[in-house]
Amino acid sequence: MSASKRFQGANTLSRYHQNFLERQHCKWHSSEDKVANNMFSICILMPNYMLFRLPSEILHKILSYLDAATLICIGHVSKSFYQRANDEALWRNIYRRLLNKKSINMVRKMHEIYTLESQAQPVDGWKLHYIRTRDAWARKKWRTHLGVISRHTGLPSHTDQILRNITWELTATDRSNRETTYDLSFLRFFDTSVVLCWYGNWPDYHHISTIQLHGVRRIALTCPGLKAPGWRSFMEMIDMETVTKGMQDYGQDQVIELKLLKPHIVMGLWKGQHHIAFVIITLHFHKLLERSTQGSSVWPYVDPVVQPPFDDIDPDYGLHGYHLHIVLHSSEYQIMSECFPQLFCHRDQICNGLVRLTAIDGTFFWQHKPLSGDITLPWKCEALQGQIKDRCFMTLTLLDEFNKPFWCFSSSVSTKCKEMPFSVLYATEQFLIHYQDSDGEVMMTIVQGEKEKQLYLVNLAVYVSTGKLNKYFGKDY
Repeated sequence: MSASKRFQGANTLSRYHQNFLERQHCKWHSSEDKVANNMFSICILMPNYMLFRLPSEILHKILSYLDAATLICIGHVSKSFYQRANDEALWRNIYRRLLNKKSINMVRKMHEIYTLESQAQPVDGWKLHYIRTRDAWARKKWRTHLGVISRHTGLPSHTDQILRNITWELTATDRSNRETTYDLSFLRFFDTSVVLCWYGNWPDYHHISTIQLHGVRRIALTCPGLKAPGWRSFMEMIDMETVTKGMQDYGQDQVIELKLLKPHIVMGLWKGQHHIAFVIITLHFHKLLERSTQGSSVWPYVDPVVQPPFDDIDPDYGLHGYHLHIVLHSSEYQIMSECFPQLFCHRDQICNGLVRLTAIDGTFFWQHKPLSGDITLPWKCEALQGQIKDRCFMTLTLLDEFNKPFWCFSSSVSTKCKEMPFSVLYATEQFLIHYQDSDGEVMMTIVQGEKEKQLYLVNLAVYVSTGKLNKYFGKDY
């Protein structure tokens, strides 16, 4: 064969390889699990491809022009590329470029440049050092946003913006200790909480031994079809063997029946089956960023010990100056969000170990609050959607007289219908919402208008346990 024909054949083969690579690249975004397999197939189909026959020096020079995200993607091609893409010299140069782009303290910058010039390699390697530095700068930006506190909620005003940099994962472990991780399907942010939902190919819940919730923070790298490097923070574990014994029915429609695993965790099962359709979790913003980022992969974040507030010799210290922010919401829309300042309780009103804080008195019509929607819990999975009536979520934030979070929770609640005396303003039907835990209780009364069918909140009282009060304020009520 002549040299011209061999050259023409090589060009044809190169064009074929180029088209093949382009077709494979289009598939990267559709399935992250097939990236390594696709690229490995390319290596098998092209054993004599020119790239594998290049000298190591030239290949190293080519890789030196790539950014961090591209190097991470290339590391999934094969073992050979994984070794080359994790070369310390490559990541040292990437770290140098990072320092040139970022504006950091001059002393720190000089120290880093000195380290680079002295060829001193970090203990964890340049790649991990680069990832940790990117993560540290991101968390430094978060701290600046956390400094602005909302006077309505007592929480950082930009919490939802910061939490958009976080994701959450559920890891289900079956009885043979095989783990399956489920990525978040969708989420919804509200004033003081976030609703998370996972749906997909879940197994029979009887085959699951535990479900773990992890918060995951990833560095800002665009890796097509791959997950960027990050860290997992263990938040909560559900022991299915224990939970299913006391699992409560939480409502149903024609397709789904809901089970309440915990007050803030709802599981949807296909009706008449034991297969899981979806899992919905609602989380309060208070300490959520710390819980989602500062725990280890196996241990949760632990709150620091808080000293009791300063005692100003007021005999009713701890019984006045409360600020209540309460939200009713579904998994998709907000039903109500209201603030009630300057709540108090007299000593003689403490009854049965509970301190009553009245936010809305039903006898005063001007205090009644309209609701902006029906009390329903919409659900959806891959192909179906529906809604469960008389179910929603309640998110409560109670602040002390120093505007600090005192009692915070986000939980699923349900309404119960109860007859009431005839009223000129409202229909004869009322709905009761009752929440209770070890820290206290919440009682709400909702009625429906006679003409426009509008729902109104006509009664709201919060009961705080004296045990929580005494522990927080160092008192003995």
